[in-house]
Amino acid sequence: MPRITHCIFDMDGLLLNTEQVYSEVTQEVLDKYAPGQQFTWDFKSKLMGRIGHESAAMIVEHFKLPMTPDEYLEISSVIQERKFPYCKPLPGVEKLIQHLHGHKIPIAVATSSTRSKFEAKTSSCRDMFKLFDYIICGDDADIKRGKPAPDIFLAAQRHLGNPPAENCLVFEDAINGIEAGLAANMHVVWIPDVNLLELNGKDNTHGASQVLESMAHFDPEHFALPAYKGSDSSKPTEVITEKDFQ
Repeated sequence: MPRITHCIFDMDGLLLNTEQVYSEVTQEVLDKYAPGQQFTWDFKSKLMGRIGHESAAMIVEHFKLPMTPDEYLEISSVIQERKFPYCKPLPGVEKLIQHLHGHKIPIAVATSSTRSKFEAKTSSCRDMFKLFDYIICGDDADIKRGKPAPDIFLAAQRHLGNPPAENCLVFEDAINGIEAGLAANMHVVWIPDVNLLELNGKDNTHGASQVLESMAHFDPEHFALPAYKGSDSSKPTEVITEKDFQ
């Protein structure tokens, strides 16, 4: 069994509740420019993890919006700027990040968000993000392709000192992100939104080592990481599905 020594985290919908914000923003644009159209999870799942311009192009084409992808990004950004400062960490996130940092486990954020959007989204929880050893954003110079390509996780690996891929654990909420992590030859924990889980089916792991309902259910010991203080290893965690970690 390989020993996990480094952890890499997606951000939107995994660390922060930003996926809810993106849904609200997209629906607000649709209500104005394509009345009656609904931003469904079936379509949203295809966008998750992609870089901004790629997602914008898909939205404009799918909903036949009377604008270019750049215009969509400009319109949606105005709404996002109003909502992003209220983003909060999801359950279990702060506990795990503080735990890994306290045990000197190298950790990185690998987000498809631009650097400016990252700053806006994290404005209310900067202390938590200061605990990460490195932050990689989708518009960084060394990121040529968005997820499901592995570029962003390979960049995180380099910035964390190039540990072997088999010693890296990726945390993701998007199917595109799982594919990117696996393409980088890393292990993946998938923590999907309940809507995506229902759409996907609980038995389809997409190759992830473990599927959880929440970061609060993650057990570090399962991946040979330091145990939470006072944890009871005999206490079952609410794991949706998992495969042998080897």
